[in-house]
Amino acid sequence: MKIVVMGIGNYILADEGIGVHAVKELEKEEWPENVEIFDCGTLGILASYKIAEADVLIAIDAIVSKEEPGTVKVFDKEDIMLSKVPAKISPHQIGFQETLLHAQLRGDCPEKVKLIGVVPESYDTSTELSDACRNALPVVLDHVRKLVAEYA
Repeated sequence: MKIVVMGIGNYILADEGIGVHAVKELEKEEWPENVEIFDCGTLGILASYKIAEADVLIAIDAIVSKEEPGTVKVFDKEDIMLSKVPAKISPHQIGFQETLLHAQLRGDCPEKVKLIGVVPESYDTSTELSDACRNALPVVLDHVRKLVAEYA
């Protein structure tokens, strides 16, 4: 079973790049052969091929929410497909939800999908995370480790 951990976001827009920051940290760790850590960045729908390769997809991205910046939420595939995930307006539209729907329509969407969403504090031009998202990063990494262990 191939597990793809996909970091999504624009690295030069502060917290919008939380997914990329997360995969950069995850790349430093040892993972089983069936786990691929993938820096999706702003590829959007161009990353469909990677989704199609996965039996399990774990995505990390910033989400728009009224909750406190740095809040981490984990969504299931059903939440994503039913639009229960808060929308995100970002420079990498088409977004994750549309890309996943596209994969579903093609028959390439994995059955097991999780989205680890983080509420951003800043979209400033910067490669640094805000304090809120920097503090949330260990929580995100722990979620990834637990999900990989669950599906491995």
